[in-house]
Amino acid sequence: MPEKIFTLTCRSTRQELLNAIDTVAKPLEQTGRMEQTKNFCQHGDCSVFEHCANVAYVSCALFMKLHINANWDELIRGALLHDYFLYDWHKKEDCHPAHAVYHPTLALKNARLDYELSEKEEDIILHHMFPLTILPPKSREAWMVCLADKICAVMETFGKVLVRQ
Repeated sequence: MPEKIFTLTCRSTRQELLNAIDTVAKPLEQTGRMEQTKNFCQHGDCSVFEHCANVAYVSCALFMKLHINANWDELIRGALLHDYFLYDWHKKEDCHPAHAVYHPTLALKNARLDYELSEKEEDIILHHMFPLTILPPKSREAWMVCLADKICAVMETFGKVLVRQ
């Protein structure tokens, strides 16, 4: 895992949060296949990349609103990589059977191939679809990504723009 390159607190501004997400996203785009996620649709007209940025933003915003500190680096990296499955699940020929249950495992496999992950980041990626995946998240960061993922999915499906990268 890269060394810490930014600081967030429960009092950080929206712009500081967006800058932190951008700071974490840039190396992921440069060293792995993250750029490909911009080409796959997730919900509505939102790309997988935009969805993951939205989840990172909402996860952090919820921690801040609740005045709970988090491991911000791992939270944002895990959120940005939680849907790193690298295919278009809307296309029948590309989609894997039982996508909702299967994709966290594939996302983790792909992320491990491209990046060094912490245990917490792996937890975030693997358990973000709970309760569809049987095992629950282990960390509060993974629980928050799990919740934020569902919030963002609903908002994106109905055309609500959260964060545009």
